[in-house]
Amino acid sequence: MYQKNENQFIENCRKFKIEINEFQMNQFRIYYQMLIEWNENVNLTAITEYDEVLVKHFLDSIALCAYTDLSKKKKIIDIGTGAGFPGIPLKIIFPELQVTLLDSLNKRVLFLNTVIEKLRLDNMETVHVRAEDLARDKNYREKYDFSVSRAVANLSTLNELCLPFVKEKGYFVSYKSEKADMEIENAKRSIKLLGGIMEHKYEYILPETDINRTLIFIKKTKKCPALYPRKAGTPTKNPL
Repeated sequence: MYQKNENQFIENCRKFKIEINEFQMNQFRIYYQMLIEWNENVNLTAITEYDEVLVKHFLDSIALCAYTDLSKKKKIIDIGTGAGFPGIPLKIIFPELQVTLLDSLNKRVLFLNTVIEKLRLDNMETVHVRAEDLARDKNYREKYDFSVSRAVANLSTLNELCLPFVKEKGYFVSYKSEKADMEIENAKRSIKLLGGIMEHKYEYILPETDINRTLIFIKKTKKCPALYPRKAGTPTKNPL
């Protein structure tokens, strides 16, 4: 029943320079089934139709691969991962990645752990904590090549939550659901304060939709000042 949708998904992936094999397609299939089952009791997604999940969650998550090379072993942390986007789809495409999924809601973390176990995803961990607190941990602070987030927050807030995890010469990549010029302009101060520079902005339209998406690449050029991030809740209430 899914074959037509999956064939289209595979073709859409090729548009983003991604080749999907049958093993990976089966992982996405199982992931979707678990997402729908758990969604009955845990608020994971409002998008539940298979064809829409394939495009709006899975394909959108892995679109990053079209704009940067993830083929070499890298460490990634996904901030505010929710149902595992984009971290789990990226891990499925590049099994060699070391991925940390961070979320502040325990029910979602339990779901993520179940998916990781079911799909046998090695070198992947979940952390049930707020980003502001984990960024103070020396085992996580400035240890990652990439910090990624599809979280719904303004870029100034996300910079403070995500850039402290990125090592020098690494990147914070923010997934945005619309053209983000105004957000980027408003976030210039926070980018500079946190040791980053705005390097690239890539805009694309999700295949089979009219949805505009933007990937914002912020490069870490120097260490983040010890002051940041501020205490839990402050980056959201009072963005830099």
